[in-house]
Amino acid sequence: MSAVPAPDPGPDAGAVWHHGDPFGEQRAAADGAVVIDRSHRTVLSLTGPERQSWLHTISSQHVSALPEGAVTQNLSLDGQGRVEDHWWQTELAERTVLDTEGWRGEALLGFLRKMIFWADVTVERADLAVLTLLGPGVADPAVLAALGVTTLPAESTAVALPGGGFVRRIPSTIPELDVLVPTSEAADLRKRLVAAGVRPAGVWAYEAHRVTELRPRLGVDTDERTIPHEAGWIGGPG
Repeated sequence: MSAVPAPDPGPDAGAVWHHGDPFGEQRAAADGAVVIDRSHRTVLSLTGPERQSWLHTISSQHVSALPEGAVTQNLSLDGQGRVEDHWWQTELAERTVLDTEGWRGEALLGFLRKMIFWADVTVERADLAVLTLLGPGVADPAVLAALGVTTLPAESTAVALPGGGFVRRIPSTIPELDVLVPTSEAADLRKRLVAAGVRPAGVWAYEAHRVTELRPRLGVDTDERTIPHEAGWIGGPG
């Protein structure tokens, strides 16, 4: 069936809502395995020896000494403690990778660069695409082989991929992986996953899962007045 694009403007502009069977895609995510192209997200790369200590001073989470392979969520707050930005943060190979909503990418990039001052850190866009895999079937040997790994990472950890990029595991009631790969390789990886039995799905399937997990989304479940505790980003299931 034909892919149905998400509307533009909208939070998922540039993504596919579904591939003609949204309920079937949601069932496959629960019972098998699906791959969802979320490369409309903005990915940023932080390098430099002071990147962790610097980011620790301007964000909500304790990230000054994250170990290799660590995965966490993080926030930027305004002077009144209201949420301005949310991102997933991955520490790997002496680089900190942040990915956020596509519509907030340029604003977050500008904010981070503005806050550098004298710190030894560089913030750049990363040419990485985000693919999300959902479902118990992601642990199948054929799927792992298509990814280039032998086992699933532990929750809240990431491992490097042989061809560049990495795969990280998100805490979830069902297996959930984000695969960040060079944009030029994303289409080939998606084909290998489909050949391994993973069903293509749209962001509707991802949103259905996210809501089930009680995981808030910036700009969808929040507004300019939201504080972290209200959304569950601190002290809640999110």
